[in-house]
Amino acid sequence: MADAPAVPGRPMKYPYTFSAKIAQFPYKFYFKNNFLCRWYLVGILAALPLFKKISNMANSPENVAKWAEIRRKQAEGHH
Repeated sequence: MADAPAVPGRPMKYPYTFSAKIAQFPYKFYFKNNFLCRWYLVGILAALPLFKKISNMANSPENVAKWAEIRRKQAEGHH
């Protein structure tokens, strides 16, 4: 680890690369002073259980079999 290059003492005047822009973005400032950032995260976390439930219901074996039968009947009528 001693051979690793040292981190520069000051940031670039203008971050030209995308990774430099991400590294220098003031995340803490935005999270502290912008209500949208905080509530966006809260909304995502609140919606995840609902999305998981919908996904489980849509991919249940009974539902998959039901839709396979519906698609089979549709394909049967076309040929």
